[in-house]
Amino acid sequence: MTNIYFIYRLLSPLALLGPLCFGQHHFEIKDASPKYNAEIMVEECVDDGCRGKGTVILFDKNGNKKQSFQSPDLRFYFKENFKPFKGIMTITHEMLRDEPLYFGDFNFDGTEDVAVRNGSGGNYGSPSYDVYVFNSTKMQFVPSAELTELASGYQGMFGVDEKNKRLSTFARSGPVYYTYEYEVVPRKGIVLVYEKIEDHTHEVVKITVKKKVNNKWIVKKTTE
Repeated sequence: MTNIYFIYRLLSPLALLGPLCFGQHHFEIKDASPKYNAEIMVEECVDDGCRGKGTVILFDKNGNKKQSFQSPDLRFYFKENFKPFKGIMTITHEMLRDEPLYFGDFNFDGTEDVAVRNGSGGNYGSPSYDVYVFNSTKMQFVPSAELTELASGYQGMFGVDEKNKRLSTFARSGPVYYTYEYEVVPRKGIVLVYEKIEDHTHEVVKITVKKKVNNKWIVKKTTE
């Protein structure tokens, strides 16, 4: 009984620290967003980058904690000369060739949203992301199933066209390449408005472009 009590007293303070206590590498990013700084904790780092279960914590620029996010596989890779070490390491966008998170106004409502990498579940093993949009009523980030699908089922993170208020993404199936553009419609979600298919199966490339105009699809087929 005494031994059990001693072990409990020894482990209980550590248990309060949770899973971040052991085997994690700690980074901070200050240049990814004009509004937020981020701290990243991930369980495994090697010469070219980091991977594994991770946590992202957002702070405002005054250092006040805003929200945290969990990832099953928070992967990111460095361009060169990465040497993991103990303690907090500051990393910048210029150091990375694969991003752990993205910021941007993904639904064009005037507030900044965030995407957190969840592994490499995209098309042909490309990066995939969980997307959270800022809810001005709740004053916090909430998951977006539609945007997460867009950032997880294609070739990496989607592009954001702020001028035309469109999201673009890309995929491929063997020699066939697909480009998609979506509009964000309030209270309706994302709507496909453009699709381009390039078929390189044969010597002559077949190109099909579909555009949605006034709720009708206009199709044009060409060859190269």
